[in-house]
Amino acid sequence: MADAAPSRPLARLRLGDREFELGRRTLVAGILNCTPDSFFDGGLHAGPREAVARYHQMAEEGADWIDLGGESTRPGAEPVPALEEWRRVEPVCAAARRAGHPLPLSIDTTKAEVAERALDAGAAIVNDVSALRFDPRLAALAARYRAGLILMHMRGEPRSMQREPRYGDVVAEVRDELAAALRAAAGRGVDEARVVIDPGIGFGKTVAHNLEILRRLGEFSLLGRPVMVGCSRKSFIGAVCDAPPPERLEGTLAAHVAAALAGAHVVRVHDVAAHRRALALADALLGGPPES
Repeated sequence: MADAAPSRPLARLRLGDREFELGRRTLVAGILNCTPDSFFDGGLHAGPREAVARYHQMAEEGADWIDLGGESTRPGAEPVPALEEWRRVEPVCAAARRAGHPLPLSIDTTKAEVAERALDAGAAIVNDVSALRFDPRLAALAARYRAGLILMHMRGEPRSMQREPRYGDVVAEVRDELAAALRAAAGRGVDEARVVIDPGIGFGKTVAHNLEILRRLGEFSLLGRPVMVGCSRKSFIGAVCDAPPPERLEGTLAAHVAAALAGAHVVRVHDVAAHRRALALADALLGGPPES
């Protein structure tokens, strides 16, 4: 008897008044870093014109949503004042509004001040890499705007997170800490149906930790929420493939296809078009109909 095909649990995600079913196809969140110091594309889209052009390019390439950030969270990164962070992302928020928000926009920030301005400008999702540890006000803000909320796991903070991170069972500990973040969000009024979880590949984890999370990604489905994974061009891929960031596309595609087959609903990527092609095959293996 043949082995069963891999499967991925279906999940519901509410954004405002709309509800989406996730899991029939892997969603692609395009990364738009409006920063001078991100590890891969720092400075490429720091100017308003370049950032807006990249927004429209990723939409044309087939992104399902755009994840917009004005503060680098690479290892060793220094924090940025809220006003400067907003100054960097505001042109894209304005361009998305002028375009009628053809794609959901998520704001990648740990600051309530920045998130509120972006939500006022039409952003639909708050992506908090600290899972409410840095600014718990983000939960109440997401609840008030009926926005989506991404809770990502990170040990420590960007400046120090890669200094000898230690776990007993990395998957169990990350899952438990995300479960606690889910409870904290619910306690501040966030509808669980609006939450996505992210195990935080590369955020306070060694190469071995990241690989173990990808191997056992299905265990995060026990939390009952859609799973987002972001491996794009990260250092663990460089360690495995012996490649600098500009040469890590193949490793990134392999990691995200593996994540989709293991249960990821969303992948966060720099290279939208390449991922849409690679994930079409992963989704076909999962039983979804190929897109025409």
